[in-house]
Amino acid sequence: MRTLINELSALLGASSLFIGDDISEKYYADWSGADPCAPVVLVKPKTTDQLSKVMALCHQYDQPVVVQGGLTGLAGGATPLDGELAVSLERMQGIEEIDPLAMTLTALAGTPLQVLQDAADEHNLSLPLDLGARGSCQIGGNVSTNAGGTEVIRYGMTRSLVLGLEAVLADGTVITAMNKMVKNNSGYDLKHLFIGSEGTLGIVTRVVLQLQPKAGSSHTALCGLNSYESATRLLVGLKASLGSGLTGFELMWDNYYNKVLEMVTDIADPLEGKFPFYLLVEYKDNNAELGSERFESALFQQLELGVIADAVIAKSHQDAAIFWQIRDGIGELLQVLGPVSNQDVSLPISEIGVFAEDLKERLVAKYANIDLLLFGHIGDNNLHAVAYTGLEEDKFKINHDIMLMIGEYSGAITAEHGIGVLKRDYLSQ
Repeated sequence: MRTLINELSALLGASSLFIGDDISEKYYADWSGADPCAPVVLVKPKTTDQLSKVMALCHQYDQPVVVQGGLTGLAGGATPLDGELAVSLERMQGIEEIDPLAMTLTALAGTPLQVLQDAADEHNLSLPLDLGARGSCQIGGNVSTNAGGTEVIRYGMTRSLVLGLEAVLADGTVITAMNKMVKNNSGYDLKHLFIGSEGTLGIVTRVVLQLQPKAGSSHTALCGLNSYESATRLLVGLKASLGSGLTGFELMWDNYYNKVLEMVTDIADPLEGKFPFYLLVEYKDNNAELGSERFESALFQQLELGVIADAVIAKSHQDAAIFWQIRDGIGELLQVLGPVSNQDVSLPISEIGVFAEDLKERLVAKYANIDLLLFGHIGDNNLHAVAYTGLEEDKFKINHDIMLMIGEYSGAITAEHGIGVLKRDYLSQ
């Protein structure tokens, strides 16, 4: 190990290599709740060339490596295991190019997502990838985990936004596939090997992203619903009336909605009544006046049909931000709830409601004092389940129960968080 450290120090310089007490506890774990572990060495390369040489040395000395971006992952993929060297990409930041004509953005992997969003906005363009961790997560991690977010219903997962990328393999080999064209059938499309592979096949270092025109207006509403079936009927109805302008369809079960209002916000409930389900819907249009009329008309039609029990439309950006604050309250909730099982699963839309009821019945029957919070992007098959009893040992048992139950329903054990280390053992089940 000493020989490897000396060679890495000579390569990177003392300011980019850390050992022992010089490694901040920040690098011991990601947001997943996986057991923290100090890496034996932490390195912070600044360029692809430096990273390539770091990986070549680790390959030469059989040194296990864990890659770290913004450390916002929820599956333990960036948490070091015993004896691993950590490679942080935080110094590989920057936007290399924005092409307004082609609507592409080229950036280094360590660049925070929000920096890219803001840069696109300055050119009257949009990067249609948005997560609650936008200020901390890095685009390399988004690509490596094929991140989802709140606009998948319209624009797809991160994979659909990537035109090209560069990656470094375990032995230091650099793979350059920095394609900038929408159409390119010249051989294998290598980028898809690395997107969603969570760093197991290579470390993404640069990306070319497809941007979109910035919408002229955004319209948001919060709806109260009386059943899960109402949510699915509303999804079909709004897709028919709003078409591709439907960019957000976020369903919240009452336990989640009420818990956020109780614990992490100081806002009053925007709706007067109480409902078993709440839905945040977002529509974007290039014409503010016509878009507003179309949005209101679509919602009123569903209200008349009895699909929507009640609804309030945001009259300002501030109103819309309040609605989204409720939906995004999970980040703050996780900081105050203690030990939780935080699962993100995928199921056919028709099965999500049944699964949720079955899950609640089973967990309540098995665990005393359990609370289950449910919400999700049901328009793209995604359900988030946060369950907790206050006991650390129950967290892992609940994880196991949910994973096995997903198998019974022929669902997927992760929709967007990834496998990491926490779900690795369930892949073969």
